[in-house]
Amino acid sequence: MAKINAGVAMVKVLEAWGIDHIYGIPGGSFNSTMDALYHERESIKYIQVRHEEAGALAAAADAKLTGKVGAVFGSAGPGASHLINGLYDAQMDHVPLLALLGQVASTAMNYDAFQELNENPMFADVSVYNRTVMTPESLPHVIDEAIKAAYQQKGVAVVTIPVDFGFTEIEEQDIATAKNHKTGVLLSDEADIQAALPLIEVAKRPVLYVGQGVRGGLDAVKSFSEHFSMPIAAAVLAKGIIPDLYENFLGFAARVATKPANEALAEADLIVFVGSDFPFGRSFFNPEAKFIQVDIDAAKFGRRHHADYSILGDGATTLRRWAELGEKRPADDWLRANQANIRNWHAWRKSFYHDESTPLRAEPVFKEVNRIAEKDAVYVADVGNVTLNAIRHLEMNGEQRFTTSGWFATMGNGVPGGIAAQLTFPDKQIFTFSGDGGFAMQMQDIITQVKYKLPVINVVFSNNAFGFIEAEQEDTEQQKFGVFLEGADFGKVGEALGADGFTITEYSQLEPAFTAAKASNRPVVIDIKIKDERPLPVEALELEPEKFSKEQIQAFKEKYHVHDMPTLRELLN
Repeated sequence: MAKINAGVAMVKVLEAWGIDHIYGIPGGSFNSTMDALYHERESIKYIQVRHEEAGALAAAADAKLTGKVGAVFGSAGPGASHLINGLYDAQMDHVPLLALLGQVASTAMNYDAFQELNENPMFADVSVYNRTVMTPESLPHVIDEAIKAAYQQKGVAVVTIPVDFGFTEIEEQDIATAKNHKTGVLLSDEADIQAALPLIEVAKRPVLYVGQGVRGGLDAVKSFSEHFSMPIAAAVLAKGIIPDLYENFLGFAARVATKPANEALAEADLIVFVGSDFPFGRSFFNPEAKFIQVDIDAAKFGRRHHADYSILGDGATTLRRWAELGEKRPADDWLRANQANIRNWHAWRKSFYHDESTPLRAEPVFKEVNRIAEKDAVYVADVGNVTLNAIRHLEMNGEQRFTTSGWFATMGNGVPGGIAAQLTFPDKQIFTFSGDGGFAMQMQDIITQVKYKLPVINVVFSNNAFGFIEAEQEDTEQQKFGVFLEGADFGKVGEALGADGFTITEYSQLEPAFTAAKASNRPVVIDIKIKDERPLPVEALELEPEKFSKEQIQAFKEKYHVHDMPTLRELLN
């Protein structure tokens, strides 16, 4: 029987599963796999990152943007341990990822060898599959099993590979089972759909809340919303599924959120909760509201709000069926008030588009992004106030894509996510948005963008503070401490790393910089000096006369520049 190098056999399994690039940094304990990647370099591109964490975050972003398994590796000891942050990002946002870990030779294991680490316990919590390869012959089989597990359980599969195994010759076999991999739609039980329908038809203040589970189902969401005259709110990771300027779309809930969505969910008498596991439901949803939950995972039922009806199945398919079965609900004061609320919201945020004050506000920056953005652009937002501003001010059209670190909410995911997005979509325009805190964590991998000629537009919002945490310290009435940052010129940092760099301190510099960025065929870093000013805290509005005095309301409006934006209750009255 023909022989094949075990490492090459393993890499051919990756190829069979459609993995076309993998991130990492070489190490002595990973050299057999590096040799295999060299021999298979025409099929799988090795992407050399400058920090393994960047590679893991990029692999997670690959999976979020495509649904396909992302791939990353780290050598024994420090190379492996550097991966953990990105792996948790993938785990908590429920996307498939394969992590290959180097290990010392099998003959040196358990001898306290240089960089030897018992890696299985470290990765036990983050993984859905966690194995150390025991023989060279089993190496391709274990990799195949790992990828299947990552897809099946939407999580992280970890495989530790003793370095000598990859150099060994084994019998050549057809190991990969990728051709048998199947996906499909879980159809809801018709009786469950029928049983929940009366709640929808009698509701007076209903809201549809959607998450990633309706991705690709915009037609179903709009059909349901318009049939039942129901406003829509969404999870942050669902941004981009619904056009931001769609008249029935209120935006997002909780703190990284919009005013209209929070107000509607607090007043709703029915919430139709589809394809989401939004973690703050008990804080921001009306606890008295009736609740219908649709999900493909029964373990999520009732987790975020008591559920009156639960429907196991595909979200978009269920929404379409309800629209087919249910009696059409005419537009009423509830829908019209919510539509007016979101129109006022958009008008209010756009009122700052031409604010020329210095340091700058965030709104004029996003005005420029929206101006130059192509119809199929991809956006990657880092974590902090930058996430909040991105979800509020990016006017996505339903064709564009957006991702961030959702549940894990790790800073530093912006630059690596841009690498992943441009590699995956080489012909699309890619933006990353980072605060100065998050950018400094991974700015070394601008070099990676330069090395692989990835023309990512990296926008940095510099306010010399961890602004999101500063606001939390403000809310708990403690002394602000540890949240202020030493400033730097990140435009010059970008230039030093080989990118086009711009540092913006005045409004008049914005348009030329973004026009140049759009025309560039190189990575771009635009460092914008913005005010260290808290965005409107829609999670703690002080606008309702029933709850606050005139003096409190006026002080709140002055502090956050609120104007021409009545509350939902005022609009209903």
